[in-house]
Amino acid sequence: MAALFSMVHPWASAFGILGNIISFLVFLAPMPTFLRVYRKKSTEGFSSVPYVVALFSCALWILYALVKTNSSPLLTINAFGCVVESAYILMYLIYAPRAARLRTLASFLLLNVAAFSLIVAVTVLLVPQPHRVKVLGSVCLAFSMAVFVAPLSVIFVVIKTKSAEYMPFSLSFFLTLSAVAWFFYGLFTKDIYVTLPNVGGFFFGVAQMTLYFCYRKPGTSALVLPTSIDDVADTAAATEEAADQAVAEMAASSHPAVAMLTVSTLPVLAELQKMEQEIGTPTPRKGYIKAF
Repeated sequence: MAALFSMVHPWASAFGILGNIISFLVFLAPMPTFLRVYRKKSTEGFSSVPYVVALFSCALWILYALVKTNSSPLLTINAFGCVVESAYILMYLIYAPRAARLRTLASFLLLNVAAFSLIVAVTVLLVPQPHRVKVLGSVCLAFSMAVFVAPLSVIFVVIKTKSAEYMPFSLSFFLTLSAVAWFFYGLFTKDIYVTLPNVGGFFFGVAQMTLYFCYRKPGTSALVLPTSIDDVADTAAATEEAADQAVAEMAASSHPAVAMLTVSTLPVLAELQKMEQEIGTPTPRKGYIKAF
């Protein structure tokens, strides 16, 4: 902890530590999902792409922190993130079907080996030392902004379905806190590459929390996304009475968190888009909690 705090820049250090604490909790959020995978010995059809992307993001920020130097908060949390995401991917590879395992390996090799190696090679061999921070910062900024645009999808789904059942308030709240902490860390360290993407993260987080209060259903408990297409497909195919019962049972057995990136809802959005493409959006009925 002493390595993270500097009396020269006390505010930057304070927000860096706060960002580490919040991001630490967010990184651990998928653990209930993987405990379920371990117990059932099955990945139940959910995607590994968010974890592969999260690992790539962490590796990029570690490279940026090493080149910039004096960025201990960025280095520590993303090193922890690399370890956690690697563990998630390893468990996914152990319990996923062969086809999903091959897709995961292909994604990992393409993004975390080929693309990352290319970025390292270009930075070290082609970019002069004085410009490396700017080049790597621009890459991290572009990647982060692309990730922060993703919440538009979940916002559209919530508005379309008029239901916030699968957009937990706590998730949006902590992701917004994370964006605020890293925004001020970037502000006090005068690091525009950290500051800018978290402006978008803050506004998207506030938008999601606002939608939650607009579309939440009083008297219902907060639900989380199903972990597989089958969960939703079975519910959509059942009668209204059976659907209500299935959703009630799912609410009782669901876990309070799903996978996400440190400061985004990308994995949640990936599952929403996947399920929407696979089965479409069911017509709302009275007393029926929608699958999105």
